[in-house]
Amino acid sequence: MFRYPNGKPYQPKNTPKKKQQPSIVYSNRGMTLEEDLNETNKYYLENQLAVIHKKPTPVQIVNVDYPRRSAAVIKEAYFKQSSTTDYNGIYRGKYIDFEAKETKNKTSFPLQNFHSHQIEHMKSVINQNGICFVILSAFNDFYYLDATHLLVFWERQENGGRKSITMEEIKEKGHIIPIGYQARIDYLKIIDKLYF
Repeated sequence: MFRYPNGKPYQPKNTPKKKQQPSIVYSNRGMTLEEDLNETNKYYLENQLAVIHKKPTPVQIVNVDYPRRSAAVIKEAYFKQSSTTDYNGIYRGKYIDFEAKETKNKTSFPLQNFHSHQIEHMKSVINQNGICFVILSAFNDFYYLDATHLLVFWERQENGGRKSITMEEIKEKGHIIPIGYQARIDYLKIIDKLYF
């Protein structure tokens, strides 16, 4: 059992069974957003384009069962601290920090996918002139959404407004990320366009 720093048990969300999508949908290629991003970042690193890594989630193991000498089973563990965002690194001398999120929702992106400590972390990165954004897998595409826009949507929710970002808002404020062969989710193209 995993626990958050406040002692509350971690409960994974029940995910509904996947429905078969038409073969033209990218998700049928067998990769998840995280796997695609990891492959993209590996390509960037190997070609000396950028150094971006997935941040490990700090976990403290409390109880381990050793049923036999060659196998260990973790029975209880705690998250040491709240995680911030998924990825960080450096590109062309600028600090990069971003979160990756997916939704199956067909009309909007629920803000409940983000946590307040992640939002606070993004604000801190922006205040230090870092490049901070989210990569959204939604509506059969990948979108780059600058964190400044996400913060506006988050504040709207905090003030009693809409609890999601509409598809139209994502298409207006976000940028579709081209899908490639080597750099599968080539988000550096968007960063080049916006910052360099």
